[in-house]
Amino acid sequence: MSKPIEVRNPRTGKFDYVIIPPPSKLIAQQCNRSRRAQKSWLQLGLEGRIEALQQWKQAILSGRDKLTEALVNDTGRLSISVLEIDSFLSSIDRWCKLARELLQESKKDTAISFIELQQTAVPYPLVGVISPWNFPLLLATIDTIPALLAGCAVIVKPSEIAPRFVAPLLTALNAVPKLRDVLTFVEGAGETGATLIEYVDLVCFTGSVATGQKVAQAAAKRFIPAFLELGGKDPAIVLPSADLDLATSAILWGSVVNTGQSCLSIERIYVAESIFEQFVEKLVAKAQRLHLAYPTVESGEIGPIIAERQAAIISDHLLDAVEQGAVVHCGGEVENYGGGWWCHPTVLTSVNHSMKVMSEETFGPIMPVMPFSTVEEAVNLANDSIYGLSAAVFASSEAEALEVARYVDAGAISINDAALTALMHEGEKNAFKFSGMGGSRMGPAALTRFMRKKAFLVKTNPIADPWWFDSK
Repeated sequence: MSKPIEVRNPRTGKFDYVIIPPPSKLIAQQCNRSRRAQKSWLQLGLEGRIEALQQWKQAILSGRDKLTEALVNDTGRLSISVLEIDSFLSSIDRWCKLARELLQESKKDTAISFIELQQTAVPYPLVGVISPWNFPLLLATIDTIPALLAGCAVIVKPSEIAPRFVAPLLTALNAVPKLRDVLTFVEGAGETGATLIEYVDLVCFTGSVATGQKVAQAAAKRFIPAFLELGGKDPAIVLPSADLDLATSAILWGSVVNTGQSCLSIERIYVAESIFEQFVEKLVAKAQRLHLAYPTVESGEIGPIIAERQAAIISDHLLDAVEQGAVVHCGGEVENYGGGWWCHPTVLTSVNHSMKVMSEETFGPIMPVMPFSTVEEAVNLANDSIYGLSAAVFASSEAEALEVARYVDAGAISINDAALTALMHEGEKNAFKFSGMGGSRMGPAALTRFMRKKAFLVKTNPIADPWWFDSK
């Protein structure tokens, strides 16, 4: 019998929820059932799969209040939870529409006159999704929805830190038997995720670099694809011509939304020397207007730190920075209120790349600001990282910002705004360096990566001799 896992409430600090990880044998049995059910799911055809997903969406809408309550208990924040549910529901509609455009077989002539090429694609039977705690619902389903539409069965292993949202999803899933047979959630920690990789045909993982490396190695051992979206240390570059009011507002939002608990958060800010003091003054003034969502979930904009171990990392980064001479302009410490861990938006200056807060993923509402003298220096500082997920560049014109952005090593770069990739899903992007590996989870590739292309080479002239045959 697997040992129960107690789950902490991020607002109260109390362990008020329990999950029981399934034994390895049960995971294996579930994977076998899902793989068998996938054949019927594929035979439904695209329109049948769309219908099932739309039925699930309607069932979720009927129980939306319970899903919202579960997400708030998982994360301690309200407005982002509401937004997360909206994004999830709209993604079902978006992918259903795109799937009709993308999943079409084709025929075309080839350079050889008597051979016709017929192209199709075959889904991987069983996809495993291992998702994190910072956006529990959205990141558990961001790969799941397109994989299901492609014709795959999916097994999701959500984070053991924020698993409460699964119960209302399962309640809604029970109303759609065809989908229930091919979409499964298994609860547990790292051991459960490792077991899952042993039985699936493809794995999607979102999380830390350290765990992502283990996932990649396990997948390579089985010779199955692994799509990994890992950590980020996203830089923002503010050029001398930038609109300071726009830049400070955008960077503040990009740094503290969801309490900075996003791989797309701005975590390093490089500002031209000529506007450095003005920038910091404006940023601090705006940061000080934000309040903690305490004592009630409606009290402010900044929610609690969801994972207790992350609170320790944020504290360590702040202490390391201060010990090395960083100046704290606002915020500056992790505090305990009502049993939960909280951190006010924090602006730091006198920082450098020897500090953890400038080199390691902090995952908190921390804004270290560093001056630069030339554009070349700014780009070099932005690229001085093992990460390359996303970035932002601010200038008076789109052309000037784009010219700098082309030299930044990151997969998605927001121009005159921050973290736009969290709002816009069309642009395909790949992570650079240790921020990830595999196909884009945005744009058409997010769906087609769950399928293997297959070519039928049809001889159209039955009387033509084979090319290698010499009748003489």
